Amino acid sequence: MPGTSTTSAAASRTAALLLLGDGRLPAGGYAHSAGLEQAIARGWVRDAADIADHLRGRIHTTGLVSASFAAAAQHRTRLALGAGDLTGLRAQLTELDRELIARTPSPALRKIGQDLGRMLLRAMRSIVPEQAAVLAAAGPVLQQPIAYGVVAAALGLDARDAAGVVLYDSAATPAVAAVKLMSIDPFATHRCLAELAPDLDRLAERAAAHAASDPRELPSHAAPLTDIAAELHSHHDQRLFAS
Repeated sequence: MPGTSTTSAAASRTAALLLLGDGRLPAGGYAHSAGLEQAIARGWVRDAADIADHLRGRIHTTGLVSASFAAAAQHRTRLALGAGDLTGLRAQLTELDRELIARTPSPALRKIGQDLGRMLLRAMRSIVPEQAAVLAAAGPVLQQPIAYGVVAAALGLDARDAAGVVLYDSAATPAVAAVKLMSIDPFATHRCLAELAPDLDRLAERAAAHAASDPRELPSHAAPLTDIAAELHSHHDQRLFAS
């Protein structure tokens, strides 16, 4: 039938996006609040309006940075797959990893990013074993956004897809955690996510535009309170989330 292959490709892409965007994916993200727990404990976030501001600030700073690195990782992985030569991929991803770490002042956030990246790659090795070669070539330890970029390429997604998934994750992780931390109406938190949709789309386009950039030229927007919250949280005795 005319258009069947195109329809099939679109369905596969949609399924891959849903898989990566699913909070139930066993890659560890559900155990984190992305700094929101400490922000609530310190009184920086107190209600639904504060959550909306927190999420908006997050996607425009560290979210955009992470998305840009995911897009860059996807681009390099896709090129390696297209050339049929994965030998130089690890070195390219390692360079991206170093640059992202340099943009992450908090040692706690660096470790969290590394742990989540490792867990994502581990999960995907079991979920899509046919992609074992490219996942192995990427290396066992990468910061989470870079791991997302590799996985996106392995699943046939493009740079904008990778950026979009990472941006959504950067907002959805604390939004879902807010329900447990504040006993807030879950409809209110998801309304915040829905209202961010235009921003998420624009930021994904901006991030994807950096896919082929030199790693040193990738965005470096900072969110100092996020780094402070992560360090405070790592020494907090009573906590519900790992971060």
